Amino acid sequence: MKNLIAGAGFAGATLANLLANKGEEVLIIDKKDHIAGNSYDYRDKNGIMIHKYGSHIFHTNNQKVWEFVNQFSSFNTYMHEVVGIIDGIEAHIPFNFNTLYQVFPHTMAERIEEKLLKTFEYNKKVPILEFKKQDDEDLKFLADYVYEKIFLHYTAKQWGKNPDEIDGAVTARVPVYLSKDNRYFQDKYQGIPLNGYTKLVENMLNHPNIKIKLKTDYKHISYKSDRIFYTGSIDEFFDYKYGYLPYRSVNFKFEEYDREFYQSHACINYPNNYDFTRIHEYKHYLNDKSSKTVIAKEYSEDFAIGKNERYYPIANDENLALYNKYLEDAKKLDNVFFLGRLGDYKYYNMDQAIERAMGIKLD
Repeated sequence: MKNLIAGAGFAGATLANLLANKGEEVLIIDKKDHIAGNSYDYRDKNGIMIHKYGSHIFHTNNQKVWEFVNQFSSFNTYMHEVVGIIDGIEAHIPFNFNTLYQVFPHTMAERIEEKLLKTFEYNKKVPILEFKKQDDEDLKFLADYVYEKIFLHYTAKQWGKNPDEIDGAVTARVPVYLSKDNRYFQDKYQGIPLNGYTKLVENMLNHPNIKIKLKTDYKHISYKSDRIFYTGSIDEFFDYKYGYLPYRSVNFKFEEYDREFYQSHACINYPNNYDFTRIHEYKHYLNDKSSKTVIAKEYSEDFAIGKNERYYPIANDENLALYNKYLEDAKKLDNVFFLGRLGDYKYYNMDQAIERAMGIKLD
């Protein structure tokens, strides 16, 4: 076999398709019992498309990536909006001018809006640090409010940190969007594949030059190949010789309700209440019709081998130094290429994983 790809998520599937279309044979394997990695979805008994590993919204400004995925699926025109429960009120996140009027008395919101427009440019995302620099008590109050009510406790739950452990440089970048645009993403292209992500990836891999083997661990195979493309965790590839790269994981508690909808939006954040970070309701994505609905409460937790999935690389200086040790070993291998969120130890969105795979020289 000329090409062996470990991992049938977006990075691996993109590579497999590109290689197959060059006339090369590809074997793609995956530990899981399904393709599509953490973007895997399926229709349940109610006809609702469930995202097993949390909500996935495709968004990109890269026209080349958008044209690539549209070869394998049509997309709807879904544009993601997120609301959070702030002081018991449903309010838009990121904080914008609409949020301002949702959480503050009208006269106060009007006064702050006027000051913001006098000081900053409309339709820009302004870090709260810039508000603290102003000699104005209202703007300083707004910075403290956004930090406390939207960022601080949500981030503590998501990353498992006490508030005093959260890096001040990160908090300074928390934005307020000086706009009435409620969309969570402003990318040119946005949507959900009409038949789901699993079907999209299945279509990518539907080629006579591609063979798929699921429930297959790279460490346990004996196939010989000229080139290996590895999208698993780089520390696992090297048997953790320098130690474990830390990740945060996510646990989803699925619940079914005998009602049409559970909540107003596909995703509602709970920055200050409960132990979960947010609730997903999947019917919103493809406008699925059912008398029942399914939600998932999302709980963040540390990754532990054999217990859960790797989701978010914890990219601090110490962990990046550890990753760079593995990267130096990887550079010494002539026929092994690392990519994807786990192979590169980077947080990639789906479009970024595809773009990364498309950028590998295949000659």
